[in-house]
Amino acid sequence: MWYYCYGDFMFHISDCKKYTRCPRLYINDRRMGKQEYHPFVRLDEAITDLAVEKLKIQDYYLGHRGDEPQKALQALRTNDWLVKARFEYKQLRVKIPFLHRNGEGWDIYFLFNGLYPHADDIQFYCDSVWVLEGNGLQVKDIRILHLNADYVRGEKLDPEALFVISDCFYNSRNNPSVSIREKIYEKMTDLTYLLNDMESCTEETLPKPIRTTKCTGRNRCRFYDMCFPNEEQIPDNSITTLIASKERYAMLKEGRKTLKEADPERIEGSRMQYAQIEADMKNGLHVDRFALKNWLKHISYPISFLDFEWERFAVPPFEGMRPYDVLPFEYALIVMQEDGTSTRKVYLSVHDDRRDMAENLVKDIPSEGSVIAYNAEGAEKMRIAEYAVLFPDLKDRLLSINKRMEDLQLPFLTGAVYDVRMRGQWSLKTIMAMMNDKSYKDLDINQGMDAVYQWRHLDYNDDTSEEDKKRIVEDLKKYCGMDSYSMVVVYNWLKSL
Repeated sequence: MWYYCYGDFMFHISDCKKYTRCPRLYINDRRMGKQEYHPFVRLDEAITDLAVEKLKIQDYYLGHRGDEPQKALQALRTNDWLVKARFEYKQLRVKIPFLHRNGEGWDIYFLFNGLYPHADDIQFYCDSVWVLEGNGLQVKDIRILHLNADYVRGEKLDPEALFVISDCFYNSRNNPSVSIREKIYEKMTDLTYLLNDMESCTEETLPKPIRTTKCTGRNRCRFYDMCFPNEEQIPDNSITTLIASKERYAMLKEGRKTLKEADPERIEGSRMQYAQIEADMKNGLHVDRFALKNWLKHISYPISFLDFEWERFAVPPFEGMRPYDVLPFEYALIVMQEDGTSTRKVYLSVHDDRRDMAENLVKDIPSEGSVIAYNAEGAEKMRIAEYAVLFPDLKDRLLSINKRMEDLQLPFLTGAVYDVRMRGQWSLKTIMAMMNDKSYKDLDINQGMDAVYQWRHLDYNDDTSEEDKKRIVEDLKKYCGMDSYSMVVVYNWLKSL
């Protein structure tokens, strides 16, 4: 949402972050407006209310969206605690989760919805403090309230144990590291010039888009296709598809257009990168047949192709769960016999049906033969191991499934197989599309997170009609079943190679 202040835009920290990442992102976001936001992590509880309990705050000023900044300034005079107060300085508006009077100054408590606050979001903290100091506040202690990774929920939620209050950022190993206050003041800068640049920035003043790692880094820019509309015209063997390469765009600029033209001295040297280059040198397909045959010989019949869908919760909703634990709500299973015949099963739950799901899992999966999943190490094996801890009486049968599990992603991760048509990706959907299989496109739900969003309509107490819920159930079963079907297709393709 955009606010006007004396005829000018009022900015938010998110605008500063977008402009710093890419002015085109900032301009396009302003022009296109706010998109519908579906959070990746489920956060049903009002986490601010839980944090109020943790801090044992009784009386406080509570800010609201759209408040004039003068309200917070007035509240400073009469309140010792301010919660979600809005402040503005030089057209930059911020929301401060918690302010607490400390003598002549104020302590800040930032609220972080994750487990370990790292300094990679330092701009957010710096900009917030800059605005407060611009309003004449003397900032004393700075702490971050975050979720406790060691907390295990009992029958009731315990806000006291749910949170940790830290005065340090955490390092890459999730150990307390540098002082929050010291790091903020080390990195904080005067934002006046940045805000002036943002105010004068228009689409007409921007240069042509240039591909950088910021375009496709951790989160692909939602305007990527707008900036590069001819992306699909790029050849499958384009050097821009080189996986995890920091130099790919620099090499492209030098005239190295294809994978086989990559400079060996400037690639990271992973097996996947070498597989890509080899594929380009061998008419588009690289297969390490010895490695692939060695992987396949460990597969035995009956083969169970297993796929899970789950929801992730920031605050644990059920007993025995930790912050950011997941709740599986569906699995699809295809059991294939050596003669080629197969049986299918889809299990779908709505609420906390962990016990019932675990019991059905050990009943539906044969006690012999291989179990195949895609990204098994980072998904299905983890979920089954969690069930083994939750339900000790099922432990042996659950862990037996894990012992027999093979990861269908492994031949791609290790570079044993690469086809240039994969264009640097190897998801099930990518491989199926490469085979001209359009099964996913025919589904109403065709992405993993779409499945999660739809399932929320079954779990939430919202106004979704019974007819719509029935449709969602059928769509979810079709989608999850398609993933297990795709594994069968990919497995048979690998065998043919």
